[in-house]
Amino acid sequence: MLYIADRQSVNIAQKLLDSVRDDPNLLQRVITGNESWIFGYDVETKAQSSQWKLPHEPRLKKARQFRSSVKVMLTVFFDCRGVVHYEFLP
Repeated sequence: MLYIADRQSVNIAQKLLDSVRDDPNLLQRVITGNESWIFGYDVETKAQSSQWKLPHEPRLKKARQFRSSVKVMLTVFFDCRGVVHYEFLP
C-alpha cells in the first residue's frame, strides 16, 4: 500500500522520466546543488613549517594539527560538466 506522499513521489519521478524521454538533452541543462558543514584548518605550507637543524640534532617534533572550532557552510552548485558555483557561508 502506497501512502499519499509515496504516490506523489512516484508520480513526480514518472513525469521526470517522461520528460527525459521526450528531450534526451534535458539533464544537460539541469543545475543542482548541495550543502555541507565543514571545519576550517589553519594550514602551514611545507616551507612555512620547515626549520634548520644540524645533522647531529634530532628532528623537531611538530604540533599536531587540529581542526578549528570555526565551521562554515559550503554550498556547491553543479551541472553535468562539473562545478558551476561554490560559496562559503558563515
